[in-house]
Amino acid sequence: MSITQIENSYPRLLADIGGTNARFAIELSANKITHIEVLACNEYDSIVDAVSFYLKKIGGIEVKFAAFAIANPILGDWIEMTNHHWAFSIETTRQALKLDELILINDFVAQAYAISKMTQDDLVQIGGTNLELGHAKAVLGPGTGLGVSALIPQTNGSYLALEGEGGHVSFAPFDDTELMIWQYAKQKYGHVSAERLLNGAGLVLIYEALAHREGLTKAKMTPQLISEQAINGQSPLCRLTLDIFCAMLGTIASNLALTLGARSGVYICGGIIPRFIEYFKHSPFRMRFENKGRFSAYLAAIPVYVVLARHPGIDGVCIALNNYLKEKLKG
Repeated sequence: MSITQIENSYPRLLADIGGTNARFAIELSANKITHIEVLACNEYDSIVDAVSFYLKKIGGIEVKFAAFAIANPILGDWIEMTNHHWAFSIETTRQALKLDELILINDFVAQAYAISKMTQDDLVQIGGTNLELGHAKAVLGPGTGLGVSALIPQTNGSYLALEGEGGHVSFAPFDDTELMIWQYAKQKYGHVSAERLLNGAGLVLIYEALAHREGLTKAKMTPQLISEQAINGQSPLCRLTLDIFCAMLGTIASNLALTLGARSGVYICGGIIPRFIEYFKHSPFRMRFENKGRFSAYLAAIPVYVVLARHPGIDGVCIALNNYLKEKLKG
């Protein structure tokens, strides 16, 4: 691919596809992103249907180059989404959409790339005293699932985004209450991953376990209802649920920070935490994050940031597509 071909690759189609929503955008020229639309995945039978609807809605802009971030491991040509019913071949999708190039990356790889370009205006700091440059940055976030990635510094000053499935590590209870919740979830699902409890559905699962312990009739709850009733003081049980959720996230975040040596910060993405950011600042999250015995001081120094940028996945997949095309130019 020549420089001219890369320059002529615009407009480019960008997408960030989660288990609930798919976000689409057009990159008209370098870093000029427009026509951002959010579509509910359940309203479309396939990814091709969703993309076709989006392109028709924005006026039939012709694109030949595209990159999709997706909440799934990328293990080959066949994609079968973990938290949604879409399943498809990357190559068949490329052909159906009449694209010259289509690349797919993990959604949290896209989140990580986006973090490498963020300003302080996009972030809210939750504790920590010392941001050390030149070390790993940990990236995680609860949403429909629990995404995990990292930015690893390279010798040339850039960062490499890691692709992994850290949300599916086994959940380890911290105390007797979390042990009870783990037992409740294990009886219901078998293996209990971190993602099982640290996402929207997990918030409801924690509530159900606590209600079961108290012998209460389980009301039909949603993540939004739990957080609202917790914050406005309407339900002590909802408040306890949200406190435990944030504490669990603190444990998982600190485990990741220790594993990576993430002295350049921990970044929390996803759609859940920004909805109650003021509560989160004073929640048990930070206390639990630092509760690691001999390594408490090590963790106390590490800043945690909540990402408030509206569409970081789009920004990240934009970077990934540009990197991909530059690599093709070298080849």
